[in-house]
Amino acid sequence: MIIVDRALQEREAAGTPIHVGMIGAGFMGRGIANQIVNSTPGMRLVAIANRHPDGARRAYAEAGVDDVAAVDSAGALDREVAAGRSVITDDPYALCQAGSIEAVIEVTGTIEYAAGVVLAAFEHGKHVVIMNAELDGTVGSILKVEANKAGVIYTVSDGDQPGVQLNLYRFVRQLGLRPVLCGNIKGLQDPYRNPTTQEGFAKRWGQNPRMVTSFADGTKISFEQAIVANATGMTVARRGMSGHEFKGHVDEATSLYDADELGALGGVVDYLVGALPCPGVFVYGTHDDPKQRHYLNLYKLGEGPLYSFYVPYHLCHFEVPMTVARAVLFGDVALQPLGAAQVEVLTTAKTDLPAGTVLDALGGYHTYGEAERADVTQQQALLPIGVAEGCRLLRDVAKDDVLGYADVELPPGRLCDSLRDRQRAHFAN
Repeated sequence: MIIVDRALQEREAAGTPIHVGMIGAGFMGRGIANQIVNSTPGMRLVAIANRHPDGARRAYAEAGVDDVAAVDSAGALDREVAAGRSVITDDPYALCQAGSIEAVIEVTGTIEYAAGVVLAAFEHGKHVVIMNAELDGTVGSILKVEANKAGVIYTVSDGDQPGVQLNLYRFVRQLGLRPVLCGNIKGLQDPYRNPTTQEGFAKRWGQNPRMVTSFADGTKISFEQAIVANATGMTVARRGMSGHEFKGHVDEATSLYDADELGALGGVVDYLVGALPCPGVFVYGTHDDPKQRHYLNLYKLGEGPLYSFYVPYHLCHFEVPMTVARAVLFGDVALQPLGAAQVEVLTTAKTDLPAGTVLDALGGYHTYGEAERADVTQQQALLPIGVAEGCRLLRDVAKDDVLGYADVELPPGRLCDSLRDRQRAHFAN
């Protein structure tokens, strides 16, 4: 926020606000729309694409925007924006092609659909901010390669836990400490939750039951911590992460970890269940300089060897516009892979599944995700959960079995599979 707010104020004063298009108008998309329209000077949400245009119209209406034009092409979109109107469409590629848009926010929560849109945005010179850990955790490494080729920024958004962790990681590293653990705090972890068990919670908050299920069953946190690992070069200490249950404050949870072991692994990602503050994120770091350790002790961070830093909140959609501004105005990323994936998210059976089952979507009834080292995933040809939807089982699978590529028949002609192949080949070379 520091520096970015003033840069946006300058764009507003100059009458040259950043023109942004958004793809997806669900629960989070509507929050982003409201935030840009009502709380982000120097930025304009000029267009929203959604499979059902009424959803895009609703997002604008909830933000107080009524002068909305429906279009079906990039040319029509540009004409309406030039006339000062906001635009809705069911064609995401119109946003990618439109000359009036500088950056695209992708907030669909999909993988196959989102991958195609993101690549199209790159092709037409658009910076891309995604609120989609699932996409980045599946094909983020190759998407970064393609963004670099196109000379644009690709980044996961700030505000959600991974972005908040990366901000904190950068802060701790800049202080001169060595970050050795990036952590997330959860209130619940039950891999067998499903859309039926989570229906009441989802209805209370106006959310999608499958999305809520992915939070509860561990799939979401597996993706979130995987992309943090891929952005920092860290790893996991074990399949599924340690996931300690801990009822005290996160500062006290340093006792659960050995600093030397964390350092020897090159740093790890993990999560705590039940710790305070909840929700929140944390980074544990070490310092080699005894003089600086003396100061850290003076400043009430303790004697070490692990020093605890935390943020007691994550504000999701509130900080997405700041990520857009960082990308467009400063070429800065909140989070993206360093290179080849360090951690993947595997497909694990949520229940006994018979041969012939066509696997359902993330946060469904069939599977949950577990974080695993990427080298193990590749050596054992394990199936990433990001490509599991639509796969047909070739054998009976027992509850808690981890699936491999040999266990399934892939749907034909999918972009996500070709991107996985390209990603594997690129980093093998």
